[in-house]
Amino acid sequence: MSLIIPANTLASGGFTVDNSCRFNSGSTDSLDRTPSSSGNGTTFTMSMWLKRSGLGGTHLIYKAKGSAQTEFTLAFNSDKLQVYQVNSGGAQEAAIKTLSVQRDISAWYHACIQIQTADGTATDRCKIYINGVQQTIDPSGTDAYSSSFNTGVNQASVKQEIGGAASPYGGYMAEFVMIDGSILAPTSFGEFDEDSGIWKPIDVSGLTFGTNGFYLDFEDSSALGNDVSGNNNDFTANNLTSIDQSTDTCTNNFATMNPLIPGQTNYTYSDGNTTISQSSAAWVKSNSTIGMSSGKWYWEVKYVSGNYIVASVDNTDTATPYGPTSTSAVSYKRNGDLEVATVPQTALASYAHGDIVSVALDMDNSCVYFGKNGTWLNSGNPTSGASKTGAYSLPVANSTYFATFSIYDGSGGYSSLNFGNPAYAISSGNTDGDGYGNFEYAVPSGYYALNTKNLAEYG
Repeated sequence: MSLIIPANTLASGGFTVDNSCRFNSGSTDSLDRTPSSSGNGTTFTMSMWLKRSGLGGTHLIYKAKGSAQTEFTLAFNSDKLQVYQVNSGGAQEAAIKTLSVQRDISAWYHACIQIQTADGTATDRCKIYINGVQQTIDPSGTDAYSSSFNTGVNQASVKQEIGGAASPYGGYMAEFVMIDGSILAPTSFGEFDEDSGIWKPIDVSGLTFGTNGFYLDFEDSSALGNDVSGNNNDFTANNLTSIDQSTDTCTNNFATMNPLIPGQTNYTYSDGNTTISQSSAAWVKSNSTIGMSSGKWYWEVKYVSGNYIVASVDNTDTATPYGPTSTSAVSYKRNGDLEVATVPQTALASYAHGDIVSVALDMDNSCVYFGKNGTWLNSGNPTSGASKTGAYSLPVANSTYFATFSIYDGSGGYSSLNFGNPAYAISSGNTDGDGYGNFEYAVPSGYYALNTKNLAEYG
């Protein structure tokens, strides 16, 4: 199942978001703050951009919970965005979720939530917008707020938490905004691109945020909970470090690996779908969310632990056959074996734990190069163009190829893939020619990080 690149990341020009915060659904990654004074718990607006890394179940985005059991939550529930409210008696007060589902793990979604419990119309007390469009509410969960109900949000001594919880959110967040005491339209946070009609972010720095309002832009990697609204309503980061700041944003969407390709089993994804582990021994592969049919592209694979891995490129969008067994793949195995369409070639250097494999895919000349720890193998020269010096020709010409990765490990071994948005520390900090990405080794001239800005220009 090939995922299309979400159009909202291809909108032209305008405001640019440079950073996001990456949350791991399998951990206690969170940001929290407990206000010392009260704002407005009956009237507020929330806005954020979200790129999910997993589907199904419950994935909590934001929670405000007081000592008296009152609890407000915003979460994905069975892939529908939901506002859920518990009253002081511990009973359900409201359960309001979208009829639509948000299941594209390659997409950035903008969510705008308006809460005004004093509204005379019960169904208008909570409104949810996705990408600028008001959502129809699922009739299976339409318990509305009672009149003037105090949600506990923005209240003194009521802890606010972003991310971590019993069912933590996994994925990326950008431009997280709370407006305390006012209802703002989605157009205060985004606009439709005049050329493409795609919803895109706008500058929100000039808004009035209210007493406990905040604006988290995730620009300070040493303080990811820094509030830049001017209110200094900073959040404390828990289990989040500088490596959790990502350049994967709602204005430049980077490739990740795809946990949804058909036939995939035994994989565990983490770090925003850039780290892959396996605890049940069986060969299977994962593909990048972005396919490449033209242009020149660069990425890196870090072999962290475990037994057998394969870095490869392939034009199939299913989990099998895995790299060396696919007649359309070029595969570089951990033991140094290099295979083109299942045919063994002259062996390359083997790689071990801690090594980084570089991949340069030249779709314009239908070939691929492999490197190890900064040295191109087979005397390869990715800038050689049509001469393809040291390259391996792709078995299928005029096709769409994906970055692919295979693993066979029953001990929980894992590896991380870096398309310019690494989940591991980088010591050197190389970018492509347009300044995008963060790589351990130099990007060959004319090759680019796999993201939507580069895809629009060079793909």
